[in-house]
Amino acid sequence: MTVTGVMAELAALEDPKARAVNEKHGDDHGVHLGRLRALAKELKTQQDLAVELWATRDTAARLLALLICRPKAFTRDELDTMLREARTPKVHDWLVNYVVKKSAHAEDLRVAWFSDPDPVVASAGWALTTDRVARKPDGLDLDGLLDVVETELRDAPDRLQWAMNHCLAQIGIEHPALRARAIAIGERLEVLKDYPTPPNCTSPFAPIWINEVVRRRNA
Repeated sequence: MTVTGVMAELAALEDPKARAVNEKHGDDHGVHLGRLRALAKELKTQQDLAVELWATRDTAARLLALLICRPKAFTRDELDTMLREARTPKVHDWLVNYVVKKSAHAEDLRVAWFSDPDPVVASAGWALTTDRVARKPDGLDLDGLLDVVETELRDAPDRLQWAMNHCLAQIGIEHPALRARAIAIGERLEVLKDYPTPPNCTSPFAPIWINEVVRRRNA
């Protein structure tokens, strides 16, 4: 299928109700994600088509591109450029989680993005750091990360704050020796303490998040 054909398919999947819901979360597209995934399954992996879809700058097309691309085919600079272009939350999240994490350049980009002056870019660095906290913490200065969180979390812009808060919670969950400190930082800063949380969902407030996940693991 050509990029023109794919764009026609995406246009046919446009749903005004889905767009209204997505726009509340900062995402400017109207395609149900389940239908997007079904189309990706039909197309299978097509790196060249993925690159063309990304170049359209259309959000639905970019999400589809991230589902059909070959993550290891991108160079370090290509991924850096893509991240800086990814301004909607869902594209940003899928790029980091579905592509960058599978790339050989993930660690290099984590370090480069972590202290970037652009808070949206920095949030990607923190997301990759959180992944390392959970899977491969050797070599990370966990106490140093908590120092940064303690100093900067409260005043960080929304998306960066969310990523830093996730890292705080992940340290508390995965590293018992640092759990009390992580909980104390969360309690003192009170970031996301009053975040509206649906029933049967865990609050993103770090002390509650940490204690709930640890409780479930020990149940």
